[in-house]
Amino acid sequence: MMLRIGFLSFSIMITRRDFVNRTLAGSVSLVTIPLLEFFQEDRKQDRKLSFRKDLNIPARLYDGKTCWCHPRAGIIPAQMKKGPPVVVMTMNILDLAGSDVFRAMYGLHTEDLGGSWSVPGELSALAPRMELIEGIERPVAVSDFWPRWHSKTGSLLGTGHTVAYSPQWKVVSPRPRHTSYSVYDHDTKSWSLWKKLEMPDKMKFYNCGAGCTQRYDLPDGTILLPVSFTPPGSNSKVTVLRCSFDGTDLRYIQHGTETGIEDGTRGLGEPSITKFDGTYFLTIRNDKMGFVSKSTNGLDYEPVKPWMFDDGAGLGNYNTQQHWVTHSDGLFLVYTRRGAGNDHVFRHRAPLFMAQVDTRTLRIIRSTEVILVPERGARLGNFGVTDVSRDETWVTVSEWMQPEGCDKYGSDGSVYAARIKWDRPNRLFST
Repeated sequence: MMLRIGFLSFSIMITRRDFVNRTLAGSVSLVTIPLLEFFQEDRKQDRKLSFRKDLNIPARLYDGKTCWCHPRAGIIPAQMKKGPPVVVMTMNILDLAGSDVFRAMYGLHTEDLGGSWSVPGELSALAPRMELIEGIERPVAVSDFWPRWHSKTGSLLGTGHTVAYSPQWKVVSPRPRHTSYSVYDHDTKSWSLWKKLEMPDKMKFYNCGAGCTQRYDLPDGTILLPVSFTPPGSNSKVTVLRCSFDGTDLRYIQHGTETGIEDGTRGLGEPSITKFDGTYFLTIRNDKMGFVSKSTNGLDYEPVKPWMFDDGAGLGNYNTQQHWVTHSDGLFLVYTRRGAGNDHVFRHRAPLFMAQVDTRTLRIIRSTEVILVPERGARLGNFGVTDVSRDETWVTVSEWMQPEGCDKYGSDGSVYAARIKWDRPNRLFST
């Protein structure tokens, strides 16, 4: 079943709708909002990089008990079929009665660049499993999943991590954590049964996963996959794995710098990688502030620096992930931050911003900051980035309906696809 969308002028605010007691499976109308055109200055080439933004809503869910979270997408390129690429999205369903309780994974897709979307369906191959952990049967779920096209094998590979719960579906520590992965079959529109990436040194990497991390694929098919891990007696660290992938199995080859920080926090987590103008960049989550680092080879990184604006002020992002939007004519960061009239939002995780990065100074150019997804009370901190074509990049996110009462500001559990439409082709895009 496919649902058709309509259009609204941006001058009309999205009002609260009567979705509190029903899900998308009923008959939710979808909305696309044309936003304003914005111009960025490309410092390297002294050329203007222009883009337009459309806000698409593929799904909604908020019934007081559940909502969607972690919506991230990958593509089946146009060369694999006639017409535009297929955009395949996965997302977890969140049990609002607990903390980070992900009981199932769902999927949906669009074959006409968001003109219509399929109804979200449960993905049995990515469902939680019961595992014997230290003598106790416990549910283990896949979450924080991120599909991405793997050009060398012509495969849509999704990576994430596992969450091991108590028998009562509570998050407890210490607990094992693995990088989970699965491969999409575009003929049957189904995912393979999820697997775990085997790691060396089982003690060091007992708690290690690629949840919410943005990977980078090299031309030879080798994958640079950022992970966070917690060695015994230490807080969390990050590193980048070099992995092989043959279209079916993901295998560890080596890993790079083990980057940590001793600042009285839980450490570093949720790293994301990109490459721009010959340099690799890593953006990293921390309880107090976001960090950035760079590398010449993608494995060995310089000491981390806090994210700052180009005027010397701190970015204001904390305890929340950030990810990259990479165009051949400019590198951008997507993030949340304090100081946006958003003190009522949990950890200031909305609105969702994007701004250009000065890659020489590793600072955010404040004058380029724009809002990709507006704030309506609910948090927007768990999101993904998808290169859909040479002309479009999408940022996908959902309204995470916790804490209770956030809906009074207008949020209704919407899933967003913020479509960034470039004025000239992204030469880095390849399939």
